[in-house]
Amino acid sequence: MKKDFLCLSDIASDEGWEIVENALRFKKGEKNSNILEGKVVGLLFAKPSTRTRVSFEVGITKLGGKALYMTSSQLQMSRGEDIRDTARTLSRYLDGIVIRTYAHAWLEEFARYSDKPVINALTDFSHPCQILADVQTIYELFGERIKEIKIAYIGDGNNVANSLIVGAGLFGLKLYVATPSGFEPNAKAYQLGLELSKQSGGEIVLTNDPVEAVENAHVVYTDVWVSMGDTNGDQKVQFLKPFQVNEKLLKHAEENVKVLHCLPAKKGQEITEEVFEKHKEEIFMQAENRLWVQMALMDKLFGEFFRS
Repeated sequence: MKKDFLCLSDIASDEGWEIVENALRFKKGEKNSNILEGKVVGLLFAKPSTRTRVSFEVGITKLGGKALYMTSSQLQMSRGEDIRDTARTLSRYLDGIVIRTYAHAWLEEFARYSDKPVINALTDFSHPCQILADVQTIYELFGERIKEIKIAYIGDGNNVANSLIVGAGLFGLKLYVATPSGFEPNAKAYQLGLELSKQSGGEIVLTNDPVEAVENAHVVYTDVWVSMGDTNGDQKVQFLKPFQVNEKLLKHAEENVKVLHCLPAKKGQEITEEVFEKHKEEIFMQAENRLWVQMALMDKLFGEFFRS
């Protein structure tokens, strides 16, 4: 495994499945690890967070380590310190760094100059830890059928959509992504997903028709329409209204369709209150699985790094 986990393409398919399987073992109490005993992992966040921060802090603690939370505004980088110097300094103090920021290029630059492993906890381009949790959740719901079922993502072609596409390619999943024209996922992520699908047997389809995507779908996934930092939120909402996950749209899906949302939810926009509450069990299973899959990721990533 590479030193850093910045994108799902940083791991091989078999490594991805190993992480998911170990996440399930952690969740069931069948696996324990103290790989971070005596270690300190930094959490460097430029964005507010509930699930990402708490799940990483708890996961680091469960693995025997200590978490040090930092916001970018608290560091000298907020006054213009060179990112290279920040990375070289922090990696002298810390045993690993989890970063949640805006620009993906900033994350890549930091990782390039850090001597210690760097984990992507979200950028404007990708959210790989979320998709690992999604795959774990879908596997728990559908078991070995996971490669046979149809998954539909409905809404904005954002960082979650980008990573879901790469994840479908990596894990060999059948994914339809429906967005309004002009709000499609990143072209680089789409091409990467297609390349990975050639080896995994995955299928990735982009469409501007939410009904086409949801038709006979076993899983329907959505995310907020307006992400942190978006400056054209009101305009986006107008374009995205036909892509709301509601009972009318779900009538086109399989009868026992599962609905996922990576949270936080803006109920009444991307998903109705009725649909959210009806499917809260799988939505909060998905949220819980962030903890277990990130523990499995850190166990593997840090384990291999410390032994090297």
